[in-house]
Amino acid sequence: MSGPNAPVDGAAATAFWEEYRAARPDRALDAEPPSVEVFGDHPALTDELLGLVLDGTKRATASLVAEFRHEGQPLPRVGSHWIACDSAGRPRAILRSTELRIGPFSSVDAAFAFDEGEDDRTLESWRDNHRRYWQRVCPGIGVEWHDDLDVLFERFEVAWPPEVADD
Repeated sequence: MSGPNAPVDGAAATAFWEEYRAARPDRALDAEPPSVEVFGDHPALTDELLGLVLDGTKRATASLVAEFRHEGQPLPRVGSHWIACDSAGRPRAILRSTELRIGPFSSVDAAFAFDEGEDDRTLESWRDNHRRYWQRVCPGIGVEWHDDLDVLFERFEVAWPPEVADD
């Protein structure tokens, strides 16, 4: 691991969202501006996971419900959007939530692990990698890690930019 990700570029993210809204007013119907996020907790992981999104491999992600509470963010809704940035803070993709489920860590299944697109895409590697990741993250959000923590399992589509969008 190296240092932290750069702060997200809020102005660039707003411009990116406005470009999408102008091109796709039929899809950009969110009542509030989308959240601006990064995958992972360090630059190498952030860029690796974003790369999997941009190349079409990754179409799911998982977050601890406690992470949303810690950041004071509402949980996503089906149809809502969020902006994924690279480790330099630049917006690279607008994602649209297509399926959401909350359940304990232990409830993940092989299909979801495959859709996340990480490592060898197996359930075993998903559990190993996510357990290690959340064991790193939990102390920073004031939560003790255990396998029964609630996880938000999210499937998404890439909505923007057009060259990597799913539709």
